[in-house]
Formats: sequence, structure tokens, C-alpha cells
Amino acid sequence: MCVANWSLDTMPFIDHFSIGVSDLARSGSFYDALLATIGAARRFEKPDFICYGTSSGEFFVVNVPDDKTRPIAPSNGFHVCFTAPDPEAVKRFHAAGLAHGGNNNGPPGYRPQYAPDYYGAFLIDPDGHHVGVVCRTGAIGSAAL
Repeated sequence: MCVANWSLDTMPFIDHFSIGVSDLARSGSFYDALLATIGAARRFEKPDFICYGTSSGEFFVVNVPDDKTRPIAPSNGFHVCFTAPDPEAVKRFHAAGLAHGGNNNGPPGYRPQYAPDYYGAFLIDPDGHHVGVVCRTGAIGSAAL
């Protein structure tokens, strides 16, 4: 039994995930700025990884790759999407990512192809990983803003 004794309806679906990065300091600067816009910060770090989180238990890790003889290879079709408290945080997330070396992969806006209240933005980080952020506004489309 898990020490926390969570039930299936209260435990996090994912405990943590990590991505390999080629330059930990550069990625740390990128993710420090990016994740601060949604209330996340460095929780702890070691020489080969940086762990980010909020007050909830789930966390995100950027780390030196396990196999240092091979280059970083972001997976085709994989992306990480964080949650934002409101559309303004989505806009700040996107702007911070662009200002810290990310590339635009979809500006802030509604994405009705995903859900009527899906307000998100997408970036490609300095290593080529696809990252995004979403706010579920509870409203439909641009009338909510």
C-alpha cells in the first residue's frame, strides 16, 4: 500500500515526468522563466537534474540524459502541456518562452478542435521538446475573454 494511502479518485494520475536536455543551465533558465508564469518553481536540484513543481505533489524534471553518448532526441508526437489558472497566464507563459529561447508552435488562443473552452499556447523549447499550457476557461471561444 502507498504511504499516502490515496484512493484512485484522489491520487495524481502522473507522479512526475522528465525530459533530457543538452545544457542543464540553459534549460534551467528557460524553465525557471516559463514555469514561474503558472506558479511553479524549482523545488530541488542536483548536479544532473532540476525538479520543478507547485504546492501539489506532481512534478516535472529536466535532466542530463541517461546515455550521454547519444544526442537529445525529442520524440515525434510527444508534448507536455501544463495547466494555467487563467488566459493571462497562458499569454505570459508563451511570451516568457519566446523571450528565453523557445520557438512559437502556436500562439495563445482558443483551440475548439480540442475542446470549446480550451485556451492554450504552444512552444518548442531550446532542445526541441514541445511544451504547451492550457486554461480550461469554462466558456466557449473568444466570447469568454
